[in-house]
Amino acid sequence: MSAKRVIIFGGDPAGVAAALAQAEAGMQVTLIEPSPGLGGERLSQTQLVVDGSAFVDPNLEAVKKHPNIRIITNAQVEHAAAENGSYRLRVRRNTARVDLEKCNDCRACMRVCPIHMYDDFNEGLGFRTAIDFFNPETGTYNIFKEDMPVCQATCPANLDIRSYVGLIADGKYEESLAKIRERLPFALSIGRVCPHPCETACNRGYVDEPISICTLKRFVADYEMNNEIPPPVDVPDEFHKEKVALIGAGPASLSCGYFLAKAGYRSVCFEALPEPGGMFRYGIPEYRLSTPTLMYEINWILSHGIELRCNTRVGKDISFADIQKEYDAIFIGVGAHTGIKLQIKGEELEGVVDGVDFLRDVNMGKPVNAKGKVIVIGGGNVAMDAARVSWREGFDEVHVLYRRTKKEMPASPWEIDAAEHEGVKFQYLVAPIEVVGKNGKMTGLKCLRMQLGEPDASGRRRPVPIEGSEFVIEAETLIPAISQRPDLSFVPEEGGLNITRWNTFHVDQQTFMTNVPGIFSAGDVETGPDIAIRACANGRKAADGIIQYLQAKGSK
Repeated sequence: MSAKRVIIFGGDPAGVAAALAQAEAGMQVTLIEPSPGLGGERLSQTQLVVDGSAFVDPNLEAVKKHPNIRIITNAQVEHAAAENGSYRLRVRRNTARVDLEKCNDCRACMRVCPIHMYDDFNEGLGFRTAIDFFNPETGTYNIFKEDMPVCQATCPANLDIRSYVGLIADGKYEESLAKIRERLPFALSIGRVCPHPCETACNRGYVDEPISICTLKRFVADYEMNNEIPPPVDVPDEFHKEKVALIGAGPASLSCGYFLAKAGYRSVCFEALPEPGGMFRYGIPEYRLSTPTLMYEINWILSHGIELRCNTRVGKDISFADIQKEYDAIFIGVGAHTGIKLQIKGEELEGVVDGVDFLRDVNMGKPVNAKGKVIVIGGGNVAMDAARVSWREGFDEVHVLYRRTKKEMPASPWEIDAAEHEGVKFQYLVAPIEVVGKNGKMTGLKCLRMQLGEPDASGRRRPVPIEGSEFVIEAETLIPAISQRPDLSFVPEEGGLNITRWNTFHVDQQTFMTNVPGIFSAGDVETGPDIAIRACANGRKAADGIIQYLQAKGSK
């Protein structure tokens, strides 16, 4: 009878001792360790080191030389199954990044490595290079990478940045784009408009400059489009019988529909406006994201099995109750298209137009009365878009008023710099208090100078009015762009949906289902105004939640 086979997980001192004991008893032992070396060679923080000596397991050499022990390092168990008293395991072994047979322990690699990172093996109390050793006594080296690099963790979609950038470096552009699309269908659009928080977090920035992660994403998407490479449409041969309703055709809804289609679920998308895209189409200026480029990407997404019905407003052209009856699940991704008022006197005068409405009208090709001076109120990216579009529409002067300083402005720094370069005039520590006018038309804006006080809940110093500092700026147009909120008037009060005080939906953050079973939501209608890639990411997560819901519902 052949010797029994034993699997031991973990090559720490306990695992090494167990492997040796089992092998001495005649067993065929396989020892699986996720790290490059055995024996718990990394010094733990509780390990007492005397005279700088390193810790080495006394059984280590015996285990390595024992004929009954097979050692698999750099390995993880991916699947386990039990049958008839036996176990079958699927083990993935990662490629070692240092050839230990050729390594002579010269440590030159550690001296020249340009990457300096917090030493996560020592609770970040010191620094290490990307190349490091387990133990100077054994000379086991490896290049250590985080399970999820900081750039990937910072990206709302958790894109596998390390992989897709590496594929670009290897000239594998199509493979890189396919890797991006595993989690994000809007590579063309996001590659143009994303404020790329991943680059702010990039460790390379501590050495010289961050990797151009966002531009590289745009590069591979542009490469496909510009070279007329047909984008792949990968859907199952047969779809499930269940159908999902998508309310709104913005980035969250279309991302949700895309991943539903990949899983074999058809959807119907109801959009109140003439064309799909949501804030991509009606909130982002043409110079940042052109309509032909956006529609190229949207048409590809729709080709996966999403039926689009534009000019169909839920609550008017079709009732919410009818959608509930006809569809097996509902996703709400209507965005935040309603601007928040300044709540000052004279705001109803002709010449005052909300920032969201202004950008939508321009993107729809509606004529704009671009005469004289325009004042934009706000410090976010919508305010910067409104100011820069105002220049392009032909206003004589464009002024931006912000109640704090430039340092506190939430807009992307490059957007502020671009606006300044184009000629937009900024006035800081100024707040509007009244729109003044004549014969029903705006003629100016009365303002108050501010000074910064103590920090408020946002962590920024609170603007405090300076008494007696009122002054008037003459202008024909005012564009408030301080924030926006969703319009949920289409939701019936008797529907029972839990709506927050910010007029957003409260959802389960794992499934993105609301308190009403079968109704899901993501995007700005759930988070409030936010960046587009988060809407795409949460749309994908909501698709996973919908799939789980439909599968559970079908199994009953």
